[in-house]
Amino acid sequence: MVSIDGKTDLESDEEIPFSSSAATSKVEALDFEMIHLRSRADLANSWVSTHMWIRVPRSIYIVLFKAKINVLLPLGPLAILLHYITGKHGWVFFFSLVGIVPLAERIGYVTEQLAFYTGPTVGGLLNATFGNATEMIISIYALKNGMIRVVQQSLLGSILSNMLLVLGCAFFTGGIIHYQKIQVFNKSAALVNSGLLLMAVMGLMFPAVLHFTHSEIHFGKSELSLSRFSSCVMLVAYASYLFFQLRSHRNLYNPIEEEGIRDEDESDEEEAPEITHWEAIGWLAVLTVWVSVLSGYLVDAIQGASDSFNMPVAFISVILLPIVGNAAEHASAIMFAMKDKLDITLGVAIGSSTQISMFVIPFCVVVGWIMGLPMDLNFQLFETATLFITVLVVAFMLQDGTSNYFKGLMLILCYLIVAASFFVHVDPSEDGN
Repeated sequence: MVSIDGKTDLESDEEIPFSSSAATSKVEALDFEMIHLRSRADLANSWVSTHMWIRVPRSIYIVLFKAKINVLLPLGPLAILLHYITGKHGWVFFFSLVGIVPLAERIGYVTEQLAFYTGPTVGGLLNATFGNATEMIISIYALKNGMIRVVQQSLLGSILSNMLLVLGCAFFTGGIIHYQKIQVFNKSAALVNSGLLLMAVMGLMFPAVLHFTHSEIHFGKSELSLSRFSSCVMLVAYASYLFFQLRSHRNLYNPIEEEGIRDEDESDEEEAPEITHWEAIGWLAVLTVWVSVLSGYLVDAIQGASDSFNMPVAFISVILLPIVGNAAEHASAIMFAMKDKLDITLGVAIGSSTQISMFVIPFCVVVGWIMGLPMDLNFQLFETATLFITVLVVAFMLQDGTSNYFKGLMLILCYLIVAASFFVHVDPSEDGN
């Protein structure tokens, strides 16, 4: 018994120091690992901080200084300065208009950088969305000031500018660059967008027909009620279109790449984003805020500019404002057409027109409804007829799925006719009729 107890005591005495030494070794190992992890975390934090100090100046240089068009950026602050010093609306309008051009172009560039991380379909949608940010901001400011006709005409001008001028310049430039080649695009996707544009024409035409035929049950009220109902239907249709484009029928919007797959793959390999996706999102927020600030001064100076330059408000709203607002789409569409990527070009130009007609215009009607303003879809007879003919012309141009420089030239010449028509057009609300 004694020996057994002694043996057990001996074994217990021998096990205690062994277990304590194992525990201390584990603690030391954990301490070493924690120190190692802390050193790695400190090294990573120092690398991130150093990397951020390098990335931020580089990002500022790429976005604000690298492009030549950025020499126009100081004109925006100059317009604000002239607004408070001189009060001359003509100069304030001019410098605000020109100062927004580089901002719109930079929004297009940053959106294009973001498209590297999202893919071509979502990239084209993002480009169209943020490209329309300028028009939407200008429209909200004008609507807030009760300038309903300016809102209607500027949005109509954006649709006309995208379908005729932007798409025409893209087709013309792409056709000149690729002179010996027939450029093709996805005809099915183009026809879907053409159908949506015709639906938008329907939504704008019926309130105008009701108004000018005096066939309303309640004069003025029925037209407004129909506009609000149609706007809600158009918003539902646009949401369904997004689901159709991005989820259920995504393969319908795949680019057509049969002949030059290798060349395009090589060019895609050479292209790389210059800024990260978080930098792109941050720059989009900054540029959108600055555009919203300048848009307020621009809208306030429209009437004064019309009197100073002896120019109709309709021409300013339909032609000048959309050209500035569509600077991003214009640059992007031409650039993609020169690279023989017409599917992205159509996604930018026609997609932007579809978004304005099926989302921005109904959205402004709903916002006016919330504000208690009589914003409706009655764009007057002249403007509605212009939109209807434009949609028909573009639909015929897109039906065969090919493009060339002559189609682009015809679209540009059609836009010149539209611009000349609005230069001699007097809005009925201005002459008292």
